[in-house]
Amino acid sequence: MERFTISLEGRLAKEFDAHIRSKGYRNRSEAVRDMLRSRIEGERLMRDEAPHCVGCLSYVYNHHERDLAERLTEIQHRHHDLVVAATHAHLDHENCIESVIVRGATRDVRALADAVMAERGVRHGNLNLVPVDVQAGRHVHVHARPKS
Repeated sequence: MERFTISLEGRLAKEFDAHIRSKGYRNRSEAVRDMLRSRIEGERLMRDEAPHCVGCLSYVYNHHERDLAERLTEIQHRHHDLVVAATHAHLDHENCIESVIVRGATRDVRALADAVMAERGVRHGNLNLVPVDVQAGRHVHVHARPKS
């Protein structure tokens, strides 16, 4: 671990301390590390220097919209190699929220998110990505089909 010192104006230091307390950090170092990671990874994503990612696509939609639930399911099936899991919850008599855990090439994950959020009736969509390194291993992608 490398140490460095920074100087802050008194007002900024107080605001920072209040902020990190409200977020539950135990000390300034933990908060600064998280802020730096977030900024560095965010910029890496914006510069397209993160070829692989994991993430969560969340969106709200009106399930009464004609065939929308089926269209959304079809999009997920077409991208089964990117979709790890999906959670669906009913918000009221008309609206649902889904959170889809994704993993894969960042370009492909973004294309999936764009396709979902462009569907008529989908609103409040958000994609949260975390860049990852991919390591070759013994795991192989397979298509699984029930035997009967």
